[in-house]
Amino acid sequence: MQSAENIVRESSNNSPFMSKIREEFGDRLLAEQATCDGIPTLWVERQHLKDMLRYLKEKSAPHFEMLFDITAIDERLRVHREGQPASEFTVVYHLMSFSSNCDARVKVPLQDADLILPSVIELWPSANWYERETWDMFGIRFDGHPHLYRILLPPTWEGHPLRKEHPARATEMEPFSLSDEKGDYEQEALKFNPDDWGMQRQSESSEFMFLNMGPNHPSVHGAFRIALQLDGEVIVDAVPDIGYHHRGAEKMGERQTWHSFIPYTDRIDYLGGVVNNLPYVMAVEQMAGIEVPERAKVIRVMLSEMFRICSHLLFYGTFAQDVGQLSPIFYMFIERERIFNIIESICGARMHPGWFRIGGVAQDLPNGWEKRVADILDFMPPRMDEYDKMVMNNGILKRRTQGIGVYTKEEAFDWALTGSGLRAAGFEWDYRKERPYSGYENFDFDVPIAINGDVYDRCAVRVEEIRQSLRIIKQCLDNMPSGHYKSDHPLTTPPRKERSQQDIETLINHFLSVSWGPVIPPNEVTVAIEATKGVNSYYLVSDGSTTSYRTRIRTPTFAHLQMIPKMSRGFMMPDLVAIVAGIDFVMADVDR
Repeated sequence: MQSAENIVRESSNNSPFMSKIREEFGDRLLAEQATCDGIPTLWVERQHLKDMLRYLKEKSAPHFEMLFDITAIDERLRVHREGQPASEFTVVYHLMSFSSNCDARVKVPLQDADLILPSVIELWPSANWYERETWDMFGIRFDGHPHLYRILLPPTWEGHPLRKEHPARATEMEPFSLSDEKGDYEQEALKFNPDDWGMQRQSESSEFMFLNMGPNHPSVHGAFRIALQLDGEVIVDAVPDIGYHHRGAEKMGERQTWHSFIPYTDRIDYLGGVVNNLPYVMAVEQMAGIEVPERAKVIRVMLSEMFRICSHLLFYGTFAQDVGQLSPIFYMFIERERIFNIIESICGARMHPGWFRIGGVAQDLPNGWEKRVADILDFMPPRMDEYDKMVMNNGILKRRTQGIGVYTKEEAFDWALTGSGLRAAGFEWDYRKERPYSGYENFDFDVPIAINGDVYDRCAVRVEEIRQSLRIIKQCLDNMPSGHYKSDHPLTTPPRKERSQQDIETLINHFLSVSWGPVIPPNEVTVAIEATKGVNSYYLVSDGSTTSYRTRIRTPTFAHLQMIPKMSRGFMMPDLVAIVAGIDFVMADVDR
């Protein structure tokens, strides 16, 4: 019997999935677009959008439990759109099926003079922030959205930055100045007004208090604000306010060359290091048809797992600190620094090495790398056992976190939760296992899960993931393939340095590859990985140039933070601190 995964990856003309879609929607289906990632891509008019999405969620085989992403494309300057309906702005819905382990895209064409779509929050509550972001960045309105306000940019911002006419650099705009009057105006605009969010100021028995938690508060892990509605000490409602760390990463991805954007990816989840490089370079490689050597794949896996451990250690220490245990963070920072020393000896840098390249990695492993990697495998396991006694078995920590912020697997699907948070709700699903990439199918490791879906379980899952990462690193050490660290494909960027030292022609070619980068054939691709905090993906659109036409960065914690109100209602302020700590986020990953 043919698997559901194969159904959606074969030719759309022959797949039973597409045959059923044609049967159900007939001439309501505008087009079927072929992309190099094999994801079925369906075009529909906006009046049929909700019918299509409801069908895919509830009735189709496979059915798609999660709305993974919503974004848009400004098509007005795009040249290569063969086989696609006329569109000036295209809204893209990315759906995931966990039951059948496959994806689907739904696209809606719009004209600049009529940028309106129906909201789909009633189907997936996670659509709330994604629709707000699409409005913020492109100016596309969603009818029926309860709070269509800016989400990443200040409320006073003029224009929509991901439109092609919006400047990409500060040098394209007038010099910035901030008068006293303008400063007062900006500050006034940031004030939280409960009436805007439909919040009552009092109940029949009491008057509510409104409190800002953040944006400068140690337990919100960055510049992040939660506007709280309190009845005494009990949380009635909460409004997460993000965007203070927004740097326009997607806009940068459309102005840099394919190669020169790699260091920018490091700064998305700035605790994830080269893990951020991986989905981006794999997406470019897929569009270019580059086959990565086995040695490069294993090196990528080894460095990614080192950074996963570093990220989880920081979470582990700050998690304990947030619920009142100060000592663990000092011990865990020491272990993290020891691993960074090893990473530095391999990559030449610590937190942001930007070390992965299109076609492989920047350079081969240095002499003596085996001894340094073996050190991790010696000192980490006994430390993890000590931390179990210190943190996970601590009675006070258990009482602060068990039964707090509980959600089910189905609620996780509704809110687009992925990674450790999804596995803590009892769902055994890891991208490295279910959709192996970079050779993960060759590694033996387990997928830790828990059953309660509370704050404590979310920490416990990450702790066990550190041990599984150590297992993977041990296999990399024992089974490192020989061969090249980078592909010989002509679009590999930059080519291996030894190829630049033969004659003037090869030096010129190397110079052009570094400065201009490769010309990637016109196509679209989504590549996702199991990042440190959940599923991270890059959706890239090439128009046959040396730069990306559209760079979409879907980060896990953007979706995770919008579930804070649901998790925190009815709890007290100290419980909210534990809930926020258990999410594991950094604002650079949220805001991009």
